[in-house]
Amino acid sequence: MSSRKKFTLRLCSGKLVLGERTLVMGVLNVTPDSFSDGRKFLDAERAIEQAMAMERGGADLLDIGGESTRPGSTGISTQEELARVLPVLQALRGQIAIPVSIDTQKSEVAEAALDAGAEIINDISGLQNDPRIAEVAARRRAPLILMHMRGEPRTMQAGAFARDVMKDVFEGLGKSVATARNAGVGKSQIILDPGIGFGKSYMQNYELLQKLPQLAKLGYPLLVGTSRKGFLGAALAREGKPAPPEERIWGTAATVTASILNGAHIVRVHDVSEMVQVARVADCLLDPKQRPNN
Repeated sequence: MSSRKKFTLRLCSGKLVLGERTLVMGVLNVTPDSFSDGRKFLDAERAIEQAMAMERGGADLLDIGGESTRPGSTGISTQEELARVLPVLQALRGQIAIPVSIDTQKSEVAEAALDAGAEIINDISGLQNDPRIAEVAARRRAPLILMHMRGEPRTMQAGAFARDVMKDVFEGLGKSVATARNAGVGKSQIILDPGIGFGKSYMQNYELLQKLPQLAKLGYPLLVGTSRKGFLGAALAREGKPAPPEERIWGTAATVTASILNGAHIVRVHDVSEMVQVARVADCLLDPKQRPNN
């Protein structure tokens, strides 16, 4: 098990402490084609209901995205992405107490989302797609999540995988951090995500989870998202067929536990109430202070 360093993020609404316990980030995809819950929450009213349900279920953060980044997906226009996420963000403003993150690769969307109440920017391209996101984060003093992705969603699982995945992730995240810092983003406002499932083989995903303590040495808090992903479906296959996303919850629970024990500060999940329980028990294993007294 890996000890977890504590960090403090500055938000518009106050401070967010990372490391005292694991924070659970709920995933809300306002898209028609996400791999796990595509079209379920494309309607703004249903998305708002789901956001509030996640908060009731114990989510500490909410991550809203309007563009699918599943393997093989193609991008959408800025206008379409804004049309999906802004009504949800605007309706949630003042309705939920937990901080909201905007999952986007576009600086225009990031800026508009912050105006609409989001407090954190989550860029799955690690500033590869639009480096100006770093300028938005710096100017607005918003925390910035930088994820490692090899390639782009349309082709990331079709191209050649890195021969040394740890070296690839270290180098990629290093470049992302340098871009962010050069734009003026404070070191204390950066979170790193190894990008499980984004341009990695199934075996490499497990290697990354096992070696998370090495990534922690970069000196930034870690976010890990394994929820319902394809490498779990492959491990849980029956009769040669991968388990569908809705049957990967226990596999997700195993990887969430591993992530926490290896130093993750935030876990990004679809099944919030279930993974809140997983996180609480994993925290008891990681930190004696979290254990019941009786």
